[in-house]
Amino acid sequence: MSTPTDTPTLQFVAVHQTDPLAAPLIEELALEYATRYGRTPGEQYSELKAYPAEEFEPPRGALIVAISDGVPVAGGAFRQFDSSTAELKRIWTASSHRKRGYGKLVVAELERIAGERGYSRIYLTTGWRQPEAVALYLATGYTALYDPNLPSEEVGAHAFEKFLDCVGAS
Repeated sequence: MSTPTDTPTLQFVAVHQTDPLAAPLIEELALEYATRYGRTPGEQYSELKAYPAEEFEPPRGALIVAISDGVPVAGGAFRQFDSSTAELKRIWTASSHRKRGYGKLVVAELERIAGERGYSRIYLTTGWRQPEAVALYLATGYTALYDPNLPSEEVGAHAFEKFLDCVGAS
């Protein structure tokens, strides 16, 4: 993928679930999920906030926001799935900043952090009405753990995994 030379450099910031930098991304994510899955934004927001915040805090987890020119443009998180596996959650790019490769950069940064924390595998699920997410994970080297020949809604949650190259991980 080529990126224009005028694409701003992203700064990744580790944040807490209640950090104001994360709020616009989580709110837009809730709205997007509500639109795609027929629930209210409030229901989706409550579901996103249902995970205890400490699950996304070091050393077992992380929540990052990508900042461009002082504006939060993308983000994502991981939490511990098992002793060697991190589970990606909430990978998101603000609608006004899509098609710039930010999702790939967020995934790569989360993988880097997870590897540094000793995880050797990443696991995730995404919804059946999120073809952009499926394309992102396939493009970043994840293996589908479902039959891609089945209709998306029949599959339900689309699970993926990726094994990390942990050379240099502590």
